Amino acid sequence: MTSDASATPREVRQDGPSALSITWGDGVASRFDVRELRLACPCASCVEEMTGRRRLDPASVRPDVRPVRITSMGNYALKIVWSDGHDTGIYSFDRLRRMAEDDAKG
Repeated sequence: MTSDASATPREVRQDGPSALSITWGDGVASRFDVRELRLACPCASCVEEMTGRRRLDPASVRPDVRPVRITSMGNYALKIVWSDGHDTGIYSFDRLRRMAEDDAKG
């Protein structure tokens, strides 16, 4: 589990056409493939709420999908509007940090 300081971004930036970079409060930098972030959308349209089963078909997401707008949702999450029109996913800071840590573990 991460601490509040480590799970709060200091900076969020688009890092080229296919990556999003987050520098966390503790100085750790994480880089996310934007298509992988889109595929990991936690909204009810993309994930069945009761079972957690993924509803989103990866084949339906273009390889060149990208964030069009990224906004902060209070002090807990990012809301991303995607180039494919999808805009209902809210990515909590804690979830993003866990995703980055899991990715680093391999």
